[in-house]
Order: sequence, then structure tokens, then C-alpha cells
Amino acid sequence: MPLTPAPAPFTADDYRARMARAAESAADAGLAGVLVAPGPDLVYLTGYQPTAITERLTVLVLAAGQEPVLVVPKLEAPDAERAAGASALTLRDWTDGTDPYGVTAPLLDVDGRFGVSDNAWAMHLLGLQQKLPGTSYTALTEALPMLRAVKDAHELARLEAAGAAADEAYGEILKVRFAGRKETDVAADLAALLLEFGHSQVDFTVVGSGPNGANPHHEAGERTIERGDMVVLDFGGLKHGYGSDTTRTVHVGEPSAEEQRVHDVVREAQRAGCAAVKPGAACQDVDRAARAVIEEAGYGEYFIHRTGHGIGVTTHEPPYMIEGEEQPLVPGMCFSVEPGIYLPGRFGVRIEDIVTVTEDGGRSFNNTAREMALVD
Repeated sequence: MPLTPAPAPFTADDYRARMARAAESAADAGLAGVLVAPGPDLVYLTGYQPTAITERLTVLVLAAGQEPVLVVPKLEAPDAERAAGASALTLRDWTDGTDPYGVTAPLLDVDGRFGVSDNAWAMHLLGLQQKLPGTSYTALTEALPMLRAVKDAHELARLEAAGAAADEAYGEILKVRFAGRKETDVAADLAALLLEFGHSQVDFTVVGSGPNGANPHHEAGERTIERGDMVVLDFGGLKHGYGSDTTRTVHVGEPSAEEQRVHDVVREAQRAGCAAVKPGAACQDVDRAARAVIEEAGYGEYFIHRTGHGIGVTTHEPPYMIEGEEQPLVPGMCFSVEPGIYLPGRFGVRIEDIVTVTEDGGRSFNNTAREMALVD
């Protein structure tokens, strides 16, 4: 396998710009600032990921007009100081036996409303609220849903590399034997292939054979794959810190006429959804385009999930391609387009690519054949 060079690491200036943009976006949304706990948002904004997430308070405080401050336990401060974005912020530490909320409270507007990252611990939020009863809080995903949605060129390069690696894994999985093996066996093969092609983390390897494929979130089980099965393969993880997520549906041996028709309908729906991607279109337009094809074919009641989700430092994040989401598409947004048809007790079909919005349309990061592949 040819080795591709790793992308250049993000710099302190990259993180400084992200934190400034987050603070400005919060002000534009009428918020006093943003509070970010350990998790994907903290990694995105600072490059810092604690080696262990414990009950000790760690929080990034961002507000327009003030320097970013990362409050950390003293014993974790050396790790925080080594983070790529550390020089773009101020560190304030606290020691066991002291009040971490007393260190954090002076950084906050006593009457402000703050956006809080979704994975913040309730005990920390309640601790701050007790210290500052005039403050209020809202989930960051609701207040600033597009915080991480528009990717820069360096992020796009990472997502493209992750997509290419997933494509390589798919090409190789077609060579393995399916019939007579358990779903978990094929899932293990997929996980090994993702790692072989450069993923640092495998998030999921869905292998849904026969009736299990009719459950969109079925994970690999103990069912033995049989000749004549349709098999949904949905897999992804992180490479260079950014996600992959692709789905193809294969068949063990020759498909029936109905199985081929359902697959053809989903393939056309997926093509229509991708064709709807362009700047200024609403997220719901992508869902509508894919769903219309499936409904026209008479399978509308069997398409039971949204058409897509955003992807970046996590494999699921805003924006979402779903009816009612009027957020306009912007160049640099990246998301899945993954319609499906699920016939209970029989089989399912899903086809998924990660697509990015370009200046005049969309471009897929997954480029394997979307026609039904036949496996042994």
C-alpha cells in the first residue's frame, strides 16, 4: 500500500482563529460567551484532549473582547500546555481541595447567557450556576449549530483522505468470503482494513445481512451470512482526526428481481440527493430530492431516517439533511447523503457518500461503485 504523507498539523494561529470566530458567533447570537468542556469542541477549538476525562472541572471560556481562558486542574496543566493551541490562550489552574468554580466565575458575565458544549457535566454547570445565579445556559448545538460546519482547506484535505481510505477498505472487503461466516467476522475484517489504510480510530462497522439489514442501526451480530442475502456495509472512523462514513449494499450471489429493483431505486435516490447539493440550497432540499425518488417508486414508508448528517471531528454533527432544516448550504460544509429502503423481516438497502459543498455544486469524498456488488 503506498503511504501518503500526513497533513501538516494545525497551528496555534488556526486555533486562535477558531476561538475568535466562536466568540464572535456567540456575540452575534446574543450570548455572553461559550463554555467548552472536554470533548470534540475542545479539540476543535484548542487541540487539547485530556488523557482522561474525570470529575475535575476543565472548561474553556470564550467571550468577545476577552482573551480565551482554559481552566484546568493543576495536575493536568502540563498536558494542556503542550496542546497545539495552548499559546493562543491563557491557562488558569486550580488544585484539589480548592473551589474550581471560584476560579471560573470571575471570567463570566454575572448576568450572561452562555452556550455550553453538549457533553458538559451537569455537576459543573450546576456548580457555576450556584456561584453565579444570574447566569443562564443553552446547549451549544442549539445556539451555534454551525460552529464546526464549514471546513477550511486543511480540514477538507483530512476528510478527503479519510474518505479515500474508507474506499480502499471497501475495495478489499469485496474480496473476502461472506457466505458461511458471521456478521461479526466480516465486521472484524472491515475494522482491520480501516486501520490498515490509516485510520487511528474505528467508530463503527455495521454488517446487516438478510433481515438484519432492515434495521438501519443494526450492528454486526452472530447471524451467519447466507447465500442469497443482501448485506448492508456501513463503516467509518477517524483518520488524521477527521471522519469517514460510507455505506454500500452488496449481495451474496445473484439477487432477485425485487432486490435489484430496490437497490436501483436507492441508487437513484442517492444520486438525486447528491445532485441537489449546491450553495444556497436548504439542507431539507437534499432530503426532499432523495425522498421523492423513493416515494415515487412506492417505498416511501420504508425510508425511515433523515437523508444525512454533518461530519468532521466527529462522524455525526450538524448540519442535518432533514425536512424542516432550512439552514442554507455553504461551500465547505461536509455531510452524508444516505437514503435507504428497509423492508421489515426481509432486507434493507442503503448507499452513502460523504459530500462537500463547492462553489458551484457538490463533490463526493467517496468514489467506489454504487452499483450492487456481488460477493461470494
